[in-house]
Amino acid sequence: SGLAVLSLIGSASAFMAPQPQQNGAMKLQPLQSATLDSPPPLSPLTIWGDKMQDIREIHAECRSQPELEFAPEISAKELGLETSEAQLDYFKNNAMEIKQRMQDCGAVVFRDFELMKSQDGFQEMYKALGMNVCLDPLHSVSARPTVDGSKNSPVYEAVNKESRKNFFIGMHNEFVGTRAPRAAAFVCFKAAEEGGEFIVADGRQMFRDLSPELVEELYNRGIRYSVMELPFFGWVDNLPDFMQEPVMGFLKGAASAAINSKVDFDVELRWGESGYDNAKMLQARAPPQPPIVVHPVTGDPTWFCNVHSHSSKLRKDRESVYGAERFEDGASQINKSDMFFGDDGDLTEAALKEMDEITYKNMKYVKMTEGDVVLLDNYKCMHGRNVFDGTRKHGVAWFEGWEGEDEMKASAAL
Repeated sequence: SGLAVLSLIGSASAFMAPQPQQNGAMKLQPLQSATLDSPPPLSPLTIWGDKMQDIREIHAECRSQPELEFAPEISAKELGLETSEAQLDYFKNNAMEIKQRMQDCGAVVFRDFELMKSQDGFQEMYKALGMNVCLDPLHSVSARPTVDGSKNSPVYEAVNKESRKNFFIGMHNEFVGTRAPRAAAFVCFKAAEEGGEFIVADGRQMFRDLSPELVEELYNRGIRYSVMELPFFGWVDNLPDFMQEPVMGFLKGAASAAINSKVDFDVELRWGESGYDNAKMLQARAPPQPPIVVHPVTGDPTWFCNVHSHSSKLRKDRESVYGAERFEDGASQINKSDMFFGDDGDLTEAALKEMDEITYKNMKYVKMTEGDVVLLDNYKCMHGRNVFDGTRKHGVAWFEGWEGEDEMKASAAL
């Protein structure tokens, strides 16, 4: 019924970022995880940077620059760090150098570290680096489970649920509405028996590789996401004609009020038909935004666009490879996204094809094993996840910034 639907909307459980929600926390034993006395601060507001006046000129200039280094690997074995104590000292003594490499290269992959095989050790690692944790950007609209189930734990569960194993998580930067963490650390506590690779892509190279024509059109028109669909209104078509318009007006107004009371960004609801079963649905669209941003520290133009994960067409195309998306519960049914131009125009098949091909060209699969960590700059580095079989237990911590970030900004400005 309409009231039942509005009750579901009020939970706001559908407002998820590109990756699906998990319902239960991972059970890892032994795991003596450290929780905080109070919740971390909110994820910081997204930093879009100043508008770039001549995007084609900037694009051409970036294309002429030397090849970029991306996601270098650091091995504890190669460094001769045999104990957890020696590994922790390494992070403490080389904190600024490591963070600078993250800034310069978009991400750093740590391998063969015993320290990060436990949640305690993982937290000690990023504390030694001086990374400042923040809440998951989903916090204002939905609660992502933590690895150990503790309310104030800063380590969240990644997308490990068995029902999502054939859901290829497209490449995306982590942000919800107006909030985006500055950085993140993804950790492997147990690798899947097959597949499940963590995937990264360099947003700077994505920007360079797109055609000048598409870059100009996307940047000048902007982009806009549909962040959820409410597909429960097929019954409206069975009402007498004279009742349908006022009922639809009431439902739209009530749903809009419920959703906007839960989120810290404006959401516009639009009537349409679901692309899955053609049922009448309400589609929630976030405000327009640029697909390319100026990096908040280095000033590099970088691709900051989640079309690969959000586009309904690209997800449907992947179903032919990985199988249909398994929308099994109420939250999953409304967790359907799409992307449009900022003026609400539809993206052409040619534009989607080019963005999809350039994304795949730049994807780097990182097969993580127990204790491996990927430290990434959320503005320069996109991330995703391959399909998998077996049991996969990965976690993530989000960061609002880090010690020494102001010094990096000052140095970059010289």
